[in-house]
Amino acid sequence: MKVIICGAGQVGWQIARHLAGEKNDVTIVDLDPTLVSRATESLDVQGVTGHASYPDILERAGARDADMVIAATHSDEVNMVTCQVAHSVFGVQRKIARIRAQSYLDSGYSDLYRREHLPIDVIISPEREVAEAALQRLAAPAAFDTESFFNGQAQLLGVLIDEDCPVINTPLRQLTDLFSTLRAVVVGIRREGRLFAPAAGDQIYAGDSVYVFCDTEDVIRTLGIFGKAQSKQERIIIIGGGNVGLAVAKALEHRADRVRVKVIERDRDVAEMAADNLTRTIVLHGDGLSAELLTEANVQGADAILTVTSDDKTNMLAAVRAKEMGCKMAICLTNDPTLAPLMEPLGIDAYINPRATTVSSILRHIRHGKVRGVYSIGDAEAEVIEAQVLGTSPISGKAVRDIPFPEGVLLGGVLRKGVIHKPSGALRIEEGDVVALFTLTADVPEVERLLQVSIDFF
Repeated sequence: MKVIICGAGQVGWQIARHLAGEKNDVTIVDLDPTLVSRATESLDVQGVTGHASYPDILERAGARDADMVIAATHSDEVNMVTCQVAHSVFGVQRKIARIRAQSYLDSGYSDLYRREHLPIDVIISPEREVAEAALQRLAAPAAFDTESFFNGQAQLLGVLIDEDCPVINTPLRQLTDLFSTLRAVVVGIRREGRLFAPAAGDQIYAGDSVYVFCDTEDVIRTLGIFGKAQSKQERIIIIGGGNVGLAVAKALEHRADRVRVKVIERDRDVAEMAADNLTRTIVLHGDGLSAELLTEANVQGADAILTVTSDDKTNMLAAVRAKEMGCKMAICLTNDPTLAPLMEPLGIDAYINPRATTVSSILRHIRHGKVRGVYSIGDAEAEVIEAQVLGTSPISGKAVRDIPFPEGVLLGGVLRKGVIHKPSGALRIEEGDVVALFTLTADVPEVERLLQVSIDFF
């Protein structure tokens, strides 16, 4: 597949890294020659320096025979014009654009993106993706990472293993015997900085970060088995009243169970706009780092604090201060992945990386076959891929034990006619099943091969 990626920032570079690693023909375009050089020197990609929306630049990038254009520059308008030029001048079939401004995303203007107007096939909104990720973190406060699969019927839970975890030093195959009715599978373990897919004889140790794929109905039981009590979130404080904070507060207002939310925003205009758009949420104007303002917001009685300003360091410091003042849980937004290792020592319970959520969203629309969802784990170290099995897929009709999964791949669950089946060696994968696979990044091409339809399907 020939792909042009416009924008060599964090998101563009990460997408290029994924696609180039899977032997796609990738060209990256950016106005900054330093970013283009970084991409071409560290990745197996071609680079073009210039304005991504200029027709001559897109032609130099190979737009005449490109299969896809991904517009992920820092400008919404450049991304939209790039897609328009790619469609009108070069006839590129698939166009994905990252759009931030909420006005462009208003459902009332959805006709704007029809093929005869602005021909964009997929729109990715980082703010909406981050807001959804924040809501998932709040829904499972005992987990440091969460993601939904199978239309919400299954969850991926990231759980930090403590010394008092009742199942440490227990082989995973023994867990299956002990909890035979539990629809949960340990698909990944991070130990001493290394992420791997465990074998049946591997054990869990204190200090491990474990990724568990489980039926949504079994989330509380699963967390309990790993020594985590699930608490209800009734009082939440949000630091930052911009697009992300506002979206989270709105969603919490619409929950059936009453949640008391307070938003703290430093910018008066933004705070007033948030107050105008919220009905049951208290909006406070001031500095989220102020101990006095946090006391006024009753941070010591809060179940969780969510720090989502545009500044990583402010988010981290506000989260640390809130925890020190008695808040039960802190979730922090950070754009810089190198700050992630500091979260645990600082006592921050979970973090959200907008780059990872955006990358996951874009990958969802790139994969071959009938891929329905992709979730990127860590710094693009692994993915969980949700895909439908077609009759011509190599895994169709085979028992799990007979499928040649690579060492870095584990089957998390199988959805068949609305029912989740826990993987076992004897379970036969059938046409129409939806599978969830944990895969280390290096093994993604082989997973795609196992899921891919053959040409005779068409």
